[in-house]
Amino acid sequence: MKYRLLNGIKVSEIGMGCMGLSHGYGQIPSEEYSIEAIRKALDYGCTFFDTAEAYSPNMQGIGHNEIILGKALKGRREEAVIATKLHMSTEEVNEKGVYQTIRDHLMASMERLQVSYVDLYYLHRVNRDLSMKEIAQAMGKMIDEGLIRGWGLSQVGIDTIKEAHEITPLSAIQNIYSMVERSSEDEVIPYCMEHGIAVVPFSPVASGLLSGKVSVQTDFSHSDDVRKFVPQLSNENIDANKPLLDLIQKYADEKKATMAQIALAWMLHKYPNIVPIPGSKNQERILENLKASEVVLTKKEFDLLDKTLDSIPVQGFRGHIEFQGDTMKDWGRRK
Repeated sequence: MKYRLLNGIKVSEIGMGCMGLSHGYGQIPSEEYSIEAIRKALDYGCTFFDTAEAYSPNMQGIGHNEIILGKALKGRREEAVIATKLHMSTEEVNEKGVYQTIRDHLMASMERLQVSYVDLYYLHRVNRDLSMKEIAQAMGKMIDEGLIRGWGLSQVGIDTIKEAHEITPLSAIQNIYSMVERSSEDEVIPYCMEHGIAVVPFSPVASGLLSGKVSVQTDFSHSDDVRKFVPQLSNENIDANKPLLDLIQKYADEKKATMAQIALAWMLHKYPNIVPIPGSKNQERILENLKASEVVLTKKEFDLLDKTLDSIPVQGFRGHIEFQGDTMKDWGRRK
């Protein structure tokens, strides 16, 4: 596994999104299976693990995913870079202030993770009521205190990134990004490249669409399955996006790789500051995604793939800007 930097923090070039072990993709696996999955990823060479305080079954309760990750990495903390995220309500900030609110959330996450510091701490979604200046200042203070090594934002546009970065330099932006969600290419990724900020794409395989394993027959009816809201995964859009899937399959056959591996290899080749965090609740899929690091596209192969992608219209759009309080039913509305 090769490595990349999150503004100085060294990580494997592909990380593991842990959300699916707790939420979002139907029935979750057992805790034992999930711990084993994380440890297998670590053994393979993955050093970057992404979680959040909010990841719990049906988004009820707090910290289920952090607890699992903490148990899996116990005794191996120094081998891993841990990223987690927080939400802040207007009410708690009005009561305690921005810094104390963030610190309280961080301390609770650290207890669940069984760690004395967090490598990368994200604001999960921007709360329109709160001051980004105060948030950035608070994150800078916690870096100075040694509680976090870096900080980031998720699902944000260029104006928010600039405002935050000018106060306390950002380590990473975690936006949705894939072959079918490329809006971050317009401004976010170029700005981040220029300023030494990593871009950490979540859903880089488009919730399974780009793996070729999702069809109109796939059942998303489980109460805790976010895929029913993913625009590209409506029945009509799965069919409409078949030309793109056929293109990926062609490259997968030529490279003796899986479709998901081609989708990941494409973004790794395209941008040196990209560190995707594909997620799965299946151990085999997790390792398959990590092995995308072994798939090498030549310049000629990449150039033709990228040019052809540009010529294929994508049906369905979620977008990379979301605010706290937005719901999954808002996905696809341009902001």
